[in-house]
Amino acid sequence: MSDMHSRRIGVFDSGVGGLSVLAHIHRLLPHESLIYVADTAYIPYGCKPPEQVLGRCLSVADFLAGQQIKALVVACNTATAVAIETLRQRFSMPVIGMEPAIKPAALSSRSGVVGVLATTATLGSGKFNGLKSQFEQHARILLQPCPGLVEQVEQGDLYGEKTRLLLVRYLQPLLESGIDTLVLGCTHYPFLLPLIRQIVGDAIEIIDTGGPIARQLQRQLEMRDLRASAGSGTVEFWSSGECTLVEPVMSQLWQAPVTLHYLSV
Repeated sequence: MSDMHSRRIGVFDSGVGGLSVLAHIHRLLPHESLIYVADTAYIPYGCKPPEQVLGRCLSVADFLAGQQIKALVVACNTATAVAIETLRQRFSMPVIGMEPAIKPAALSSRSGVVGVLATTATLGSGKFNGLKSQFEQHARILLQPCPGLVEQVEQGDLYGEKTRLLLVRYLQPLLESGIDTLVLGCTHYPFLLPLIRQIVGDAIEIIDTGGPIARQLQRQLEMRDLRASAGSGTVEFWSSGECTLVEPVMSQLWQAPVTLHYLSV
């Protein structure tokens, strides 16, 4: 296996939410070694000015590029909306971003009403609204900003009463409007799937984009002949936050003990 094939793949998010994407990548591409950065000191990206989010994305991406990675995954919807074009101009390697699954949701909805849960920044971005406008003729697309949910996941509170009350507040208007499809437009939200399912019931289709992103990464690696084909991939974890606080939550969400390295950039 050549040096390029054995290089790692960099994945980053504002916090621990991108672990939901990392898990899809690790399952689909078990031979690939991964390096994950949670920019926890600056969480949440979703309520910060775009220029600050862009600055953090460039700092983290430059750190990962310095680790000699062969591809970069921006496992954050807000970061993708703000920074993906700049990152693609900056690096020659494949740069994969998140995109809320509005297209499959709008085309598959039977009631013609789709709900989207996302951060305020994602819903207000030009990239998102351009995507939304392409499919509004197929379905009524209802947008629900969700302040506070990211913070609950960052604390590892996936089933608590505060988390449940926030979800009820955000989901109830969508249910009353007749949605039959719900798009999870933030990588933190898949960790709340059991609680979301309790609230919305079994009849609502819930769409998470982690799987499609992993498959897009696979396609990009194969197109450029970069895919590792042997060996057992390793996973390394970094955080810009207080490691003693972040490490237990990451271990909880990764469902295995995590050793966390401190990122000072």
